[in-house]
Amino acid sequence: MKIHEYLARNLFAEFGIPIAEGDAAQTSDEALFIAHKIGFPVVIKAQVLAGGRGKAGGIKIAGNEKQLVYEFNRIKNLNIKGYCAQRLLIVKAIDIKKEYYLAVTIDNIKGDAVIIASAEGGVEIEETAKAHPDKIIKFYMQGDKILDEARWGPVAVRLFNDARLQQSATSILKNLLKLFFEKDCSLAEINPFVVNKDGNLVAADAKVVFDDNALYRHPELIALRDLKYEDADELEAKDEGLSFVKLEGNVGCIVNGAGLAMGTMDTVNLLGGRPANFLDVGGSSNPQKVLNAVKILLRNKDIKVILINIFGGITRCDDIANGILTALKQIDIPIPLVIRLTGTNEKEAKALLTQAGLTIYTSMRQAVTQAVKISKD
Repeated sequence: MKIHEYLARNLFAEFGIPIAEGDAAQTSDEALFIAHKIGFPVVIKAQVLAGGRGKAGGIKIAGNEKQLVYEFNRIKNLNIKGYCAQRLLIVKAIDIKKEYYLAVTIDNIKGDAVIIASAEGGVEIEETAKAHPDKIIKFYMQGDKILDEARWGPVAVRLFNDARLQQSATSILKNLLKLFFEKDCSLAEINPFVVNKDGNLVAADAKVVFDDNALYRHPELIALRDLKYEDADELEAKDEGLSFVKLEGNVGCIVNGAGLAMGTMDTVNLLGGRPANFLDVGGSSNPQKVLNAVKILLRNKDIKVILINIFGGITRCDDIANGILTALKQIDIPIPLVIRLTGTNEKEAKALLTQAGLTIYTSMRQAVTQAVKISKD
């Protein structure tokens, strides 16, 4: 789950990470109040959960009231990758002497938290990573949640040529790690991490992403979610106990188990098709779940066929079959269903569906081949 910068800044401040003075405003009058409180010049930043806001004109400096009101109203009406900002962040402009990059994230391949740092911070950090990977430092936590200063010390020396900055950066990093682990983040990023005119380190931007799977432990964070950036189908699926991710293909997939769902999508790709989604109905599904899954998939007008691939262990094939029959009775399904059922209560399920005039496949490859063929007709 992503949150807006102004909310991420609040978390930074809560965890002792230095930020520029400022606050979010919904109106130009609120922006003027904040600017007078912190003093001009100020930076106006569109609060949208989309990259490239600076290049789109969503970040500007205002040196006086007239500039602030003009830029505030212009940015408020700016379309940035399909979104308009409801709030704008007004912060004290920083006289930047040097930019760095600092973040904590998860390396899924190594299964470890990793600190990523660079003395080349700023908006072009992605380009730096591509063109000069040697300038990007990766420091693995090795399973720890507390910084090993003995190992980190030489890294701090590489990044900062001033002992005071090395000490300050280490202290800030400890707080960033505390935030990362306590709030179950998948990313906590400062970019740029700047040295101001007084020689102090400040987080000039704040980005925090939370692990959706851990949100149940943090009810206070759920309120920070901006639903207009969330896919409505994915939200509904979650409420119905389904794991669903929308993709860009035309073969709708309903599968039980995350591993089989991934294998099904891979097989669709390998046989020349394009999966329209990841959808896992879970290990102990009931007929209602199948009905809800079909309803969600049918909203996607690009889907030409629905592939139902069930390997029944805990899941009972006859439950799935009853869900399919309920869907056929309750809603109009204008596209073909390709069904593969095998496992627990397979015989009963096949009898139910065959009686309804449906063809059932036992082989996953046969079912996927048929679904891909239909998707190309």
